[in-house]
Amino acid sequence: MRTTRKQRYEAILNHYREKMPHVTTELEFGSVFQLLVATVLSAQCTDKRINMVTPALFAHYPDARSMAQATEDDLLGFIRSVSYPNAKAQHLVALSKMLVEEYGGEVPQEMSQLVRLPGVGRKTANVVQAVGFGQSAIAVDTHVFRVSHRLGLVPSTANTPYKVEMELRRNIPEADRADAHHWLLLHGRYICQSRKPRCEECPFEQICPKKL
Repeated sequence: MRTTRKQRYEAILNHYREKMPHVTTELEFGSVFQLLVATVLSAQCTDKRINMVTPALFAHYPDARSMAQATEDDLLGFIRSVSYPNAKAQHLVALSKMLVEEYGGEVPQEMSQLVRLPGVGRKTANVVQAVGFGQSAIAVDTHVFRVSHRLGLVPSTANTPYKVEMELRRNIPEADRADAHHWLLLHGRYICQSRKPRCEECPFEQICPKKL
């Protein structure tokens, strides 16, 4: 069935508003700082794996002040099983020190301040803003990027995460943005998978332009 981009947005948003009105990250955390750490660790790694290592990590280093006192080797003992552990250990120590030295140990809310933190890009900052601070932010990870293109929510010219983010922001009401990130992410993680999309289970099968 041929549909316009506006019709696809309407159908997808209405579906999730009804079926999954409020959803959040699958990462487990107890504070905004812990959310930040878990999100940094989750880059190119599964949330399931991160949730296996963070309980012990957070038991030893629950906040920025304690993690700022750790060495990279200290953290490696806890995160060795995640992807790129050496780089991530370096980032976590450095960002913790910056939080203590410049922000009183608290995670800032502004995008410009968040992306100054070592290891924090726009995607991570958007997650922290949306989940940690309840702001209307949309993080574009690989799942959101893929699903946005496959479902025809963005044009082919939106060929970077930033361009996809801007297109989604233009078309998704502010009140839905934080939830929409998770709606698209979960759709990509469990149904519209990268190698073999499960189209037979997709609620949008009839309106999908099949942009595989």
